Amino acid sequence: MDEVLQSLTKYNNWGSKPALPTPEPLGYRRSLYLDKVEKYLNNPLAKVLMGQRRTGKSYILRQIIQDLQKKVSPQNTFYLNKEFLEFDAIKSYQDLNTLVASYKKRYQPQGKIYYFFDEIQEVVGWEKIVNSLTQNFTEPCEVFITGSNSKMLSTELSTYLSGRFVQFEVFPFVFNEYCNFTKLPKTKESYLKFLQTGGLPELFKLQDREVQVNYVSSLTDTILLNDIVKKFSVRDPALLGSLFKFVSDNIGNLSSPNTIVGFLKSAKVNTNYETVSNYLTYLSQALLIHEVDRFDIKGKALLTGAKKYYLNDLSFKNYLFSSFDVGLSKHLENAIYIYYRQQGYKVYVGTVGNLEVDFILEKSSDKKYVQVCYNLTDDKVISREFTPLESIKDNYEKIVVGLDDTSYGNKNGIKHLLAWEL
Repeated sequence: MDEVLQSLTKYNNWGSKPALPTPEPLGYRRSLYLDKVEKYLNNPLAKVLMGQRRTGKSYILRQIIQDLQKKVSPQNTFYLNKEFLEFDAIKSYQDLNTLVASYKKRYQPQGKIYYFFDEIQEVVGWEKIVNSLTQNFTEPCEVFITGSNSKMLSTELSTYLSGRFVQFEVFPFVFNEYCNFTKLPKTKESYLKFLQTGGLPELFKLQDREVQVNYVSSLTDTILLNDIVKKFSVRDPALLGSLFKFVSDNIGNLSSPNTIVGFLKSAKVNTNYETVSNYLTYLSQALLIHEVDRFDIKGKALLTGAKKYYLNDLSFKNYLFSSFDVGLSKHLENAIYIYYRQQGYKVYVGTVGNLEVDFILEKSSDKKYVQVCYNLTDDKVISREFTPLESIKDNYEKIVVGLDDTSYGNKNGIKHLLAWEL
């Protein structure tokens, strides 16, 4: 354990050297998440950052540490990233507990300790030590954890922490962050470029397309194999890959396990309802895709059956499965979905009789209805996009988001907004 502690010392800047690392390794500051987490500092709730691999969770943790070390001794922050091979020996909660005890014995931190456990799901029984630390009133601490599997985190946290945690979902860059990071102006041209790349932060450091393709491909393989195949003992990895491709090629289309089974069988892929349903769930839990339920606006009830699926990031579509094609409106729809999810909204697909509303957005008392349309090219398109919203007889905000060159303002109380100005 001494060797592991020595490696840990390097990443924590313990000892006589200045604690604050230079700004460069900490990356782009994602203020939206930092501001959310800051509201929960100085209380015993465990802070949980959940998100797909490579969306920047580790950077956010280190940025929180940097901010904290302006106020507390570096010996009072403890950071462990289980993705680093140096910490392979930390396999169970007992190992982690021993490491924590060794740290406290060697560095003897005084006062509150701030623990940061990155990719915590790699530690067997991790929930036990998180529960123990947060419940130990004799040694005040705050615990921050990240993870890449929504089901495992949510289930174990709910079981062992019983509401003593707060959760934040970390998404890839949305357009505003993309522009701030790349120094591009917020224009239609930039937005189209954003739709052609996606928002994975590391992509913008890679200039060569072949390298970008390899990066996205390797990331996909890691998630599929490590976060799904191994954890859920998936028997047919090829089918899992085919299903992910199907979702990527059918962004925003109504689908059900039955329709997907029919499609796959037509492509001579033998499968069944239960397997497809399970694999879709695994892809959702690994946060590669998002499953969106339909909601009957007039009947005020969730609908069973077909749902819509969106990618967590468009890079999977753009770099792996097909070129930037005629489905531009679906790329836009996917990007708008992720934007509003990042803003903290619950999202549903709405129905009004036989008409469809792309998104119903809900957050506390705030509610919006959103249609996404590439271009309002003529009266027929305008009628198609505005009529569903006009059919909703309440006073919540109604919006049409598009990529027109200029906004058409308001029509019957419905706002027309340009995507890059959100």
